[in-house]
Amino acid sequence: MYMEKLMRLIEMTPLLLLLFLPSAFAGHDYNQALSKSILFFEAQRSGYLPHNQRVTWRANSGLNDGKASGVDLVGGYYDAGDNVKFGLPMAFTITMMSWSIIEYGKQMGANGELGHAMEAVKWGTDYLIKAHPEPYVLYGEVGDGNSDHYCWQRPEDMTTNRHAYKIDPSNPGSDLAGETAAAMAAASIVFRRSNPAYSTELLRHAHQLFEFADKYRGKYDSSITVAQKYYRSISGYNDELLWAAAWLYQASNNEYYLNYLGKNGDSMGGTGWAMTEFGWDVKYAGVQTLVAKFLMQGKAGLHAPVFERYHQKAEYFMCSLIGKGGRNIQKTPGGLIFRQRWNNMQFVTSASFLATVYSDYLASSRGSLKCAAVNVAPSELLSFAKSQVDYILGDNPRATSYMVGYGNNFPRQVHHRASSIISFKVDPKFVACRQGYATWYSRKASDPNVLTGAIVGGPDAYDNFADERDNYEQTEPATYNNAPLLGILARLGGGHGGYNQLLPVVVPAPNPVVAKPKPAPKPKFTPTPATSSNPITIEQKMTTSWNAKGKTYYRYSTIVTNKSYKTLKDLKLSISKLYGPLWGLSKSGNSYGFPTWLNSLPAGKSIEFVYIHSTSPADVSVSSYNLA
Repeated sequence: MYMEKLMRLIEMTPLLLLLFLPSAFAGHDYNQALSKSILFFEAQRSGYLPHNQRVTWRANSGLNDGKASGVDLVGGYYDAGDNVKFGLPMAFTITMMSWSIIEYGKQMGANGELGHAMEAVKWGTDYLIKAHPEPYVLYGEVGDGNSDHYCWQRPEDMTTNRHAYKIDPSNPGSDLAGETAAAMAAASIVFRRSNPAYSTELLRHAHQLFEFADKYRGKYDSSITVAQKYYRSISGYNDELLWAAAWLYQASNNEYYLNYLGKNGDSMGGTGWAMTEFGWDVKYAGVQTLVAKFLMQGKAGLHAPVFERYHQKAEYFMCSLIGKGGRNIQKTPGGLIFRQRWNNMQFVTSASFLATVYSDYLASSRGSLKCAAVNVAPSELLSFAKSQVDYILGDNPRATSYMVGYGNNFPRQVHHRASSIISFKVDPKFVACRQGYATWYSRKASDPNVLTGAIVGGPDAYDNFADERDNYEQTEPATYNNAPLLGILARLGGGHGGYNQLLPVVVPAPNPVVAKPKPAPKPKFTPTPATSSNPITIEQKMTTSWNAKGKTYYRYSTIVTNKSYKTLKDLKLSISKLYGPLWGLSKSGNSYGFPTWLNSLPAGKSIEFVYIHSTSPADVSVSSYNLA
């Protein structure tokens, strides 16, 4: 039964939040979330860390990468909670970060985060340039998952094998080379104005990599077989070839790539695959979105009939997101896209990004989304993307933020080697391979280093989530979870930006990051003076609703505030007309009080509890209390 599944949530974790601001009624701070989501990439850095490194609990690592192969492969990003550098997801991460900046760099600039976002891209592209030492040679992995996963060590202590794996004409990898070409091309647009020489260098690498990918065809995991267990290319390489061509056309305006999309759209699946997912492996929905943009821009020319078929498939994907398609994407009872148990959040952020940009493309062309016999306003797509982001940030049945460090209730035991072990700078004593598992991995305590901004794998198909370090399916973060989110958060935090999204892209030059002043601290909440007869206030708000098996369920957030000048103790609440599970209070007889770990509520502070049922709000009142 559905309600029985909801009841299981009660045992997962207490959800009472001690609030310093009554933020439950103020909406989400998308600009703060954007800042944190960019900061996460600094925690994932490999190599020599720069002087302006803001994640100070990390130190240099992987300083001999590539040395045994006679190539400098120092730098780049660790993909997730391990210490391997996987080329395919790293390149996709850089492509999506770049796309975020291309579309919403103006909003990032207004928020003061454009410089940080561009630094995050450049940290990746600097590495990709190193990994491409010859036109037809590309290094696609450093380290291997098997030996790495056998150990639980800080990156600074790594003793695992750091072998470098490459593709070349004898051992091709069109998907890897194609995605890397896309990343270089997209990044070249990002730096075109602020660093034209670097932009030109990136575009040169992108041209070479596309030629390599197209000329010597094959799946990269047939050449770099150690990647099969971790990042197998299930979709093959045709989607990456089309994806790379689309980005090279955007970056260079070279008709060769436009013609490539037109001539190969049918045979390579660009016009045939009707998708309900988008991510580091399957790029078709992304290609279809970009080609639909080219069509709206009037660039299709003789390829208009083919581009229209791409366009139809892009709309199929968008309609499936909002539940108005021929085959709709599965969602949890709380409304989150659900694709798979292991790191489901990657599909949420990627799909939501496509919905965001497509909404703006449609609005700029004064068009609408055509779903079956219904025309849908572009704003509905943006509202969908917002609903997914709001779920991630805490508007969900568990009232849990799945961005580490955002809000009050977020994962504390993240499946991440560097964050779960004491910082090298605090205690440089060597942590051996298996010692890390015994001492740190198995600890039932919060991480010593907060992995600020990380988007973890997220809840299961029923909105359940267990904050446990060994629960890697739900608590492991990944760079490609965060990358698409940058654009959505910038759009939600900064608005439309007041320009036509179909016009040529000009990414503004950022202000120097080092010169950026720290924002002034926000004023703390000052309690409103209250009369002695009414020192406690109760505010309720319905935060979300969903349908399950023909029934509508509502999630209510309730804020209890101590508006007196004294400490509130022995609080007893009376709650009637409650017909579902409640989180955040302890029950004693017929009344509710503070949970066992909280004895009092200081002056001016608030607590939140949440409950779910299928009717109007419950009746909540104060039965008794003491002020000390």
